Amino acid sequence: MTVRAEASGPTLTYSKMRGVVAILIAFMKQRRMGLNDFIQKIATNSYPCKHPEVQSILKISQPEEPELMNANPSPPASPSQQINLGPSSNPHATPSDFHFLKVIGKGSFGKVLLARHKAEEEFYAVKVLQKKAILKKKEEKHIMSERNVLLKNVKHPFLVGLHFSFQTADKLYFVLDYINGGELFYHLQRERCFLEPRARFYAAEIASALGYLHSLNIVYRDLKPENILLDSQGHIILTDFGLCKENIEHNGTTSTFCGTPEYLAPEVLHKQPYDRTVDWWCLGAVLYEMLYGLPPFYSRNTAEMYDNILNKPLQLKPNITNSARHLLEGLLQKDRTKRVGAKEDFMEIKNHIFFSPINWDDLINKKITPPFNPNVSGPSDLRHFDPEFTDEPVPNSIGQSSDNILITASAQEAAEAFLGFSYAPPMDSFL
Repeated sequence: MTVRAEASGPTLTYSKMRGVVAILIAFMKQRRMGLNDFIQKIATNSYPCKHPEVQSILKISQPEEPELMNANPSPPASPSQQINLGPSSNPHATPSDFHFLKVIGKGSFGKVLLARHKAEEEFYAVKVLQKKAILKKKEEKHIMSERNVLLKNVKHPFLVGLHFSFQTADKLYFVLDYINGGELFYHLQRERCFLEPRARFYAAEIASALGYLHSLNIVYRDLKPENILLDSQGHIILTDFGLCKENIEHNGTTSTFCGTPEYLAPEVLHKQPYDRTVDWWCLGAVLYEMLYGLPPFYSRNTAEMYDNILNKPLQLKPNITNSARHLLEGLLQKDRTKRVGAKEDFMEIKNHIFFSPINWDDLINKKITPPFNPNVSGPSDLRHFDPEFTDEPVPNSIGQSSDNILITASAQEAAEAFLGFSYAPPMDSFL
């Protein structure tokens, strides 16, 4: 049996097709893993790449910054070592305010659930995080950073919004916009790749969201199709701000080794200081994936993939326009100082010839009809969520208020670590 990829393309035999399917399955499984788990896995594997630069990357060492992801986390800090994150407000919300209906996502520290507010009868995505797990991996700074970034998102149409947050003795709760058009990753899985006009539309909305974050001196650092959702009309919504870095001025840099393996920029792998152009590299990687079906330097062997990112020239097949080729070459420029966006940030992206069909004012006002409509019938329509999540039973503990839970020493420690987490919108926002 022979399958042709394109009329003019090379012949794809059955055995080769099975190989491609195996690569895709491995790819989908791997990218559900966190960066630390990924590095831990390949560092203990028998076939790491022998390239010295890659060996250096794979060497798991102690953090160089307090917020560096640690592959071997030490026990939680004592309360005296924990950072006072500001005065705690008087939270009005409790878990018992919600009916928790379905699991719609999972992460390192907890789950995301579809919930209906009992009094308002509104649907929300509620992100429930275990304090114990966060403290064990010393990730409280990232959680508070995520909350801080969410508080600034209210003015942009392509960033998920935070309605309010609250905490119990053992859990943190983010009450977020409920978005049910599915992850971009989910749609890419189903369709393999997108036509150029559709990829351009998504890339423009993503770039707009990144440009807004940069205007607030925030670097996103974890752009990937799993963090890009479609709303019920088909517009982009960027979510998951746990790796955002705040207070990065126009020429400012940071050096934390974090992100997702397939999308790490060369300067991050080199453990060099990097700036907001790291987000434009990731935009290039996502655009490439939308057009070709896999990230630009992908390999099942992660060590080899890192070597490709560092050393292999970008290879582009001839089935895209010259403007798309030019933009990909500019975004996936290994030297960040020569990358598109290095000089004028979002303005360079906005003015690139690839985006000449886009009216940016219409885009930001959602006046451009999305190229794909998820066709969801309402909040209970979960067709675009992975059954891996939605088939999972909702844990009883999720909706349990800690009002009646015995406050243990560890729970008290957790409470002190997240002072200032709770947030309620100002009263005038209800007027």
